[in-house]
Amino acid sequence: MAIASVLTSIGIIVVSIIMGFIFFFVISPLPTQVKKKQLEEITSLLINFVIYIWVGKILLNISTFITDPLAILAYPSDSHAFYLATLFIVLNIGYKYKRHNLAVLTLLNSFIPVFLAASFVYEFVQIVWNSNTYTWGYLGLVMLLIVVYMLVYDRITKEKLLGIMLIGWVFGQLMLALFLPFLTVFGYMMAPWFLILFFITSIGLYIYNNGKQVS
Repeated sequence: MAIASVLTSIGIIVVSIIMGFIFFFVISPLPTQVKKKQLEEITSLLINFVIYIWVGKILLNISTFITDPLAILAYPSDSHAFYLATLFIVLNIGYKYKRHNLAVLTLLNSFIPVFLAASFVYEFVQIVWNSNTYTWGYLGLVMLLIVVYMLVYDRITKEKLLGIMLIGWVFGQLMLALFLPFLTVFGYMMAPWFLILFFITSIGLYIYNNGKQVS
């Protein structure tokens, strides 16, 4: 039953991400070949992120993994594995940026609609299928960000759009933390300290990237 539950959760996330891809492909004004390339890069990073979650889960349960590796399949990935995966994926992106000149800003701007649409689908499924009323707040936040994204996409620079989405998402999550007992993203609990650290790190990288472009 535990493995079946894990597989169901993974299936919902996969379907949500696919819907996010479709949403990006439909609304993006980029040429088709460029959109395909962006989705390939996002897919590669998402696959790496999933691998990193499993690596994090193994590291956090290393004693169990040594004695009974298959038992790790029954362990649901918790927020700590998610935090480790986030650290690993940031290092991965940094490596690609340094060694392969990855266009981080372009990639993030393509990831925004994928993430928002996938989050909307995932939270909607949680409400309809699992009757999870705690997701209403986050669903409302995601809907608001999607509307804002659609309204301002062609009216401001991509740098400003990224900043607005980042600030709006983190600020909205922190506001929800005042009223909800916990915060989740794709089923993983998010601690307020992680959101603040994520925000500070992202802003730092954003400023650093802009500084390099100016110089």
